[in-house]
Amino acid sequence: MRPHSFFLAASLLLALPAQAQPTKTWGPVSSTALAQDYARRGEHEKVVFLFDKLPAEEQASLAVFPVYLNSLQALKRYKDAEKVAKKAAKLHPEDATYGVALGGVYAAAGDKFAADKQWQKVLAQLNTAQVVPVATEFGRRELPEWTERTYLRGRALAKNDTEYAPQLIQLYTQTQNQPQVLAETLHLVAQDEKQLPFVRNMLQNALRDDKDFDALEKLLLTATQEHPDQAAYSELLLWLQVQRKDFSGALVQARALDRRSKGEGRRVIELAAIAQQNKDYESAIDGYAYVAKEYRNGPYGNFARQRLLQAREAQVSTTYPVDVAKVRALVTEYEQLLAELGRTPDTAPVLRNLANLYAFQLNDRPKAMTLLQEVIDMPRASDDVVDEAKITQGDLYLLKGEPWEATLLYSQVEKSHKDSPLGYEAKLRNARLSYYAGDFKLAQSHLDILKEATTREIANDAMQLSLLIQDNTVEDTLGLGLKAYAAVEQLVFQNKIKEAIAGLDALLEKFPGHSLSDDTYYLKAQLQRRTGDFPGAIATLERITNNVKYDVLSDDALFLMARIQEEDLKDKGKAQELYNQVIVKYPGSIYVAEARKRFRKLRGDGV
Repeated sequence: MRPHSFFLAASLLLALPAQAQPTKTWGPVSSTALAQDYARRGEHEKVVFLFDKLPAEEQASLAVFPVYLNSLQALKRYKDAEKVAKKAAKLHPEDATYGVALGGVYAAAGDKFAADKQWQKVLAQLNTAQVVPVATEFGRRELPEWTERTYLRGRALAKNDTEYAPQLIQLYTQTQNQPQVLAETLHLVAQDEKQLPFVRNMLQNALRDDKDFDALEKLLLTATQEHPDQAAYSELLLWLQVQRKDFSGALVQARALDRRSKGEGRRVIELAAIAQQNKDYESAIDGYAYVAKEYRNGPYGNFARQRLLQAREAQVSTTYPVDVAKVRALVTEYEQLLAELGRTPDTAPVLRNLANLYAFQLNDRPKAMTLLQEVIDMPRASDDVVDEAKITQGDLYLLKGEPWEATLLYSQVEKSHKDSPLGYEAKLRNARLSYYAGDFKLAQSHLDILKEATTREIANDAMQLSLLIQDNTVEDTLGLGLKAYAAVEQLVFQNKIKEAIAGLDALLEKFPGHSLSDDTYYLKAQLQRRTGDFPGAIATLERITNNVKYDVLSDDALFLMARIQEEDLKDKGKAQELYNQVIVKYPGSIYVAEARKRFRKLRGDGV
């Protein structure tokens, strides 16, 4: 063990449990262990008494020096501590941490000038082998300024302006020195692109608020303009914009990186998929359209065309009220794509998506069932696509009021995809089926398993439904209110929106003051929005935000009100005001990040 490790070793010795410490001495060898025991108990006089008798070489040893020095300082015998430290440093000139300890004696005695002078001397005499041990010792003593000076001195000795960059970045992150974090990370990644994963990880820890993100973004934008051939800056800017969910900005970088690497659209496809997951359909559509146009005959061309239609389908189905003409136009495009590419295992997902449109938007269930069966019967179609079609078939049986056929299909997928996302999705469907039927105990048994699911989205959905059941069967042990609410949710699933709204109104009248009231108002507002009754939706949401009893869903309601003002009523001023309320009134809400992003965009910051 090297001498510079004596402080760590001593701390381990001091941490030994009492019963492991010696209480008697049987000779010169065990006097050190006895002193350790005294030190642990704070009996410093006894420690010094034992160690004073040792020769200088032993006083400077790994086992003795740090404990001896600590006890002398505890007794305020600084002159004696100074003598011991000087002797130890002289005996071990190769280990500069003894010099750091000597400076520590001066600092403990209150002589800052002498301490600084001693530490300056240590740095002046430093060699490359001593840099890390000395910096570590300064760090242990919580002297970040001297830790930084040590690494910078080591950098000068190495004549390499990125030497010790990882250590400095970690130090600056710990001390929240954001300008230096940014400067070091950008410089490091510019010199060595292999450091990108480390840099991203450190920035993830260092960036704390919008101000930090803004500062980094400005630096990166400048760097990419000044050094367009430096891919690392573009990579980092792309990562930053994804963190901020600025997918339109990230798309610019993804295109540039894809052209530089001759990736034939792969980077853009990946980014478009992330944008679609985050419901930024415009950016997803732009990304897929770019690949479909620029690389039509490339390896991702046909895939991009399929995903483009999927993204447009998602956008159409979540823009209220749903425009049936746009749905029919999508159906036509899907059919044109199938006519061009053929009905093959590669286009089976297109058939499944087309079936979804017929089933859930055009209410043509026989046509949807035929398309799904075509996928299921298709030779060499992937197991995932086939089982996804089975899940949708189960949904159709549920729409037709045939739950036993539905659960049969869901259970088949559960069995064939056990412990996989698709299997979890099928189990969640079975849980909802039990929930709709009012069998909350069976539903809960499914949900208890799903709460540990590997995919966050499924686990979250399971948790929400589980909490809904638990919260609303405590006082209402028969679950009468929850059964009425579950029946309404089944109507929503069946796309019977008017009947569902009427059911919610009946529930509010029959169970006044029920714990489900806030959920009922929130669901009603969502349905009113789907029908295009935006003023009605806002009025319903205000029933939640104006009632302190509904504080659990207040941030949800406020955020939805803001979205309606922004997306549906196009009142940007009112939307900006409501997003700001979400940020200010509910700082811990899951909507804060998205509210801030939308607020900044409406304000014209350009995110």
